Amino acid sequence: MSRRSLTLLKNLTRNTNTSCNQTRSVTYMPRPGDGSPRAVTLIPGDGIGPLVTNAVEQVMEAMHAPIYFEKYDVHGEMSRVPAEVMESIRKNKVCLKGGLKTPVGGGVSSLNVQLRKELDLFASLVNCFNLPGLPTRHENVDIVVIRENTEGEYAGLEHEVVPGVVESLKVITKFCSERIAKYAFEYAYLNNRKKVTAVHKANIMKLADGLFLESCREVAKKYPGITYNEIIVDNCCMQLVAKPEQFDVMVTPNLYGNLVANTAAGIAGGTGVMPGGNVGADHAVFEQGASAGNVGKDKIVRENKANPVALLLSSAMMLRHLQFPSFADRLETAVKRVISEGKCRTKDLGGQSTTQQVVDAVIANLE
Repeated sequence: MSRRSLTLLKNLTRNTNTSCNQTRSVTYMPRPGDGSPRAVTLIPGDGIGPLVTNAVEQVMEAMHAPIYFEKYDVHGEMSRVPAEVMESIRKNKVCLKGGLKTPVGGGVSSLNVQLRKELDLFASLVNCFNLPGLPTRHENVDIVVIRENTEGEYAGLEHEVVPGVVESLKVITKFCSERIAKYAFEYAYLNNRKKVTAVHKANIMKLADGLFLESCREVAKKYPGITYNEIIVDNCCMQLVAKPEQFDVMVTPNLYGNLVANTAAGIAGGTGVMPGGNVGADHAVFEQGASAGNVGKDKIVRENKANPVALLLSSAMMLRHLQFPSFADRLETAVKRVISEGKCRTKDLGGQSTTQQVVDAVIANLE
């Protein structure tokens, strides 16, 4: 046998042995029946919503994920979420949605807020983190903003006292404050997070935000292994811009959480890549984590250049919630690989790719 043939044979043997010794790690031990396909309510929504939800549909189909969608046409100018949509979400317990436009002024209520209140989705979670290969001003950012989702300024209790004078009530209750604080500490404990920071303005709103802080402090005592601290919301925004890596899990009342989550998203790479979801005791709605300004960008819709990354990562969160972790891992790995390679990026990430080109790249990187 020639020396070249012998070398080839040794290499072949080595590769064969290597492939035989490779094993998959056990990530999840399913209960009987966990693999049955699950129905998920899908609301494409307004603006870029139909583009990015269609991206999720394509990727789910490509990797044969054990879910199927019940799709409903809902738009922000509607007076209420249709009854059949609410019935579908209550039955399926899980919903994936694009953005729903909220009219400014005019007395039209937000359908997003309606969904959260009617389904008691008391916790909003947005994960803001650096993606490998995506340059940002700050490194080592991995912040989870957990926001109380049902009261505060979003209670919608407004009225005109006399012409030209409007009174808007901020509602803070001990029950909801304790509930969101407990959720934040449970999340930190189960995800090996080390610190929870409560964001407040109790130096001015001493009763309302004071009650929120009092509730957080009481819950913190039950989790001695997790560091707890507090920060005033204006200082919080300054610290986020200056040194975001100091934050881990942040728990906030409703309005502050909206501002903090969008600020953190901008620092970590933009609203187009940050996943999020809204969860309650019985139902969960997954959507783009930080959606500031994205719904109404008509030019992006016309050019088909909406960034689907945020909703794809949100759908990975949804797959974990449905107890399909291996599918979630595959999806996340493919998305991160596309971002890292840098060949397919939409305009907000410095590229010129269309939504479909990003989707095709993700599908090509599915393992």
